[in-house]
Amino acid sequence: MMATLIFAWVFLPSAVAKSHPSSWCNDAGYTCIKIKRGQSWQSLFPDESERGLVMRINHTNGRLYPGMTIRVPTNLESSNLLDHSPFPVFIEPPEEKVVVVDLKKHAWGAYEADGSLIRWGPATGGKDWCSDIDRSCRTKAGIFRIYSLGSSNCVSSKFPIPDGGAPMPYCIFFNGGQALHGSPGGVIRGNESHGCVRLFVDDAEWLRYDFVDPPRGSNNYRGTKVVVFGS
Repeated sequence: MMATLIFAWVFLPSAVAKSHPSSWCNDAGYTCIKIKRGQSWQSLFPDESERGLVMRINHTNGRLYPGMTIRVPTNLESSNLLDHSPFPVFIEPPEEKVVVVDLKKHAWGAYEADGSLIRWGPATGGKDWCSDIDRSCRTKAGIFRIYSLGSSNCVSSKFPIPDGGAPMPYCIFFNGGQALHGSPGGVIRGNESHGCVRLFVDDAEWLRYDFVDPPRGSNNYRGTKVVVFGS
């Protein structure tokens, strides 16, 4: 709750983030598809950009299975990513770049210093409980700074227990061992990690190389701000 208030005070004094729709299929501008045997993301959406948009709207790039329902914009061909953002497209200028993570909406967004949202995507935070370590794995809410960046070869030093080795491509550390990183096995809607924030791999790569900055002299050794809320 406190992190939500901090986020609203610092970044959203004149705008309220849009809630995720309560119904997948009854909202104007959307239709639903019930997946049939043999259908896949690629067969349903041959166009890569359209496929990526539908994946983001459904908060998953995991495998489709028969009986699953996905939501699709009725104007898919003319839609763009920001048309379906769970965040405001403009906020009061934060005067610096910021990455926001909403653990309840299962989404992240990247804002420029002028307050414009330039990209968003699905995000999976930490589980309520991790049986392998016998404690909560919730991603900590708060305001943080990026302090370390990794490459496509980044791996966990801890998970899976006991020796680590889980892939964390394009890791972006912001709080102790917690990082934003790509999830090669796919992202699902929900919080299922050990505390890190899992992203689509292409989103993690974009953040790592095209948006965030590590601590350095030019930014007074203050890496890009990360705001996590909704825990």
